[in-house]
Amino acid sequence: MQDTNFDKLSQKFAKNIYGTTKGDIRAAVLWRDLEPAIDLLAALNHSPLRILDAGGGFGLLSQKLAMLGHEVVLCDISAQMLAEAQRQIEASETPLNITLVHSPIQALTPELNGQFDIILCHAVAEWLIDAQSTLQGLLSLLKPQGLFSLMFYNKEAMRFHSLVSGNFDYVMRDMKVKKKVGLTPTHPLYIEDVRQWFNQWQLQIVSQSGVRVINDYLKHQLPPNFDIKQLIEMELLYSQREPYLSLGRYVHFLAKQA
Repeated sequence: MQDTNFDKLSQKFAKNIYGTTKGDIRAAVLWRDLEPAIDLLAALNHSPLRILDAGGGFGLLSQKLAMLGHEVVLCDISAQMLAEAQRQIEASETPLNITLVHSPIQALTPELNGQFDIILCHAVAEWLIDAQSTLQGLLSLLKPQGLFSLMFYNKEAMRFHSLVSGNFDYVMRDMKVKKKVGLTPTHPLYIEDVRQWFNQWQLQIVSQSGVRVINDYLKHQLPPNFDIKQLIEMELLYSQREPYLSLGRYVHFLAKQA
């Protein structure tokens, strides 16, 4: 077995994630969590930050951060993803300080790549055979007092969504299928497991949010006045409250290195 490479799925990934309501919710929650912490760290450093986007795909967040003047290293195992990132970077009206690295994130080292003020790892861990070891390895690239932003696919939310959809046989099989298809993550994670890892690594969680705490549970028949903008507002409102946080299809932890 090996970690998932999105080369063959890059166009499908773009269609299903970016430019959709799901993508808009994800972007809104992540930016709400990240923006104040990044601004504070930049103010303390009195200089632009050095940021690693590990497994960042097309690099939409990388581009947004580079537009703010930060130095970004975008690493991905998919050559097609990075080719699209390069196209978007070249098309930008604002020069962007983004270095593209075609590599598995496990191959990144402080000796080769230096250290970073912030490491982002979003929607990657659930595709890794050994997420715990890989994420721990990434921390060797994090500066003291640096920030680690991890967004991962929530296995308990995966179960709950299947339950409310009536897929009881699937749940009884522990959500295992003979053949994985499409964009269903291969190794979803439990929130408590990730919290324990952070404790072991002496990472202090400074914010935590559910991502898509409402959207994925919406009924098929919606009110005639249903509004996507209001949906995103509600997602932001409830994303950091329990029990909604723990029902997020993804969970975002932002933590500080001791």
